[in-house]
Amino acid sequence: MPVTRGFFRKRPEGPEGRLPPGQYDTGQGWPVLTAEATPRVDTDTWTLTVDGLVDNPTTWDWRQVHALPGSTYFGDIHCVTTWSKFDTTFTGISVDTLLEIARPGDDAKFVMAHATTGYTTNIPLEDVTGGKAWIVWEHDGRPLPREHGGPVRMLVPHLYFWKSAKWITRLELMAEDRPGFWERNGYHDRGDPWREQRYQGD
Repeated sequence: MPVTRGFFRKRPEGPEGRLPPGQYDTGQGWPVLTAEATPRVDTDTWTLTVDGLVDNPTTWDWRQVHALPGSTYFGDIHCVTTWSKFDTTFTGISVDTLLEIARPGDDAKFVMAHATTGYTTNIPLEDVTGGKAWIVWEHDGRPLPREHGGPVRMLVPHLYFWKSAKWITRLELMAEDRPGFWERNGYHDRGDPWREQRYQGD
């Protein structure tokens, strides 16, 4: 996984109760980490699909997804590579809103997030419902930068950030868990930073 300059530095103490074990506060910076080449996603042709075990498979284009009720997350994010960033603001749409339309079936227990690059990551359905996950296109009031997943990415801030798939295009609901890209390469299936679930067996 590529890392940016200044990534490895002394870990200062973070605000009590906000810094998971093994993490450091990155301050104002936000390291750029990616497993693949950064794509150029055209919002004129981009779509988001929710399908799999749903009663109403649905696809939205850029205009349609923006017409749905918006939602904003304010809080912290944590990367498996040990950085954390406090007080971030992301704006987009809650995954709950999309699922209300697509209507998950009774057998749906997991979600596979798919990116335009072919990247995938698996997440328990309970980790993307109840106000825990978003599809976002703004960061701190500005369009999401391309290197950070813009124009649109997933946001699952209570899990390590590899679960927040960049350049998101599809949410596939599944009855059984299936590993995504990093999970097939040794990363933990769930990725809870407070339990330090970094790798398989943690």
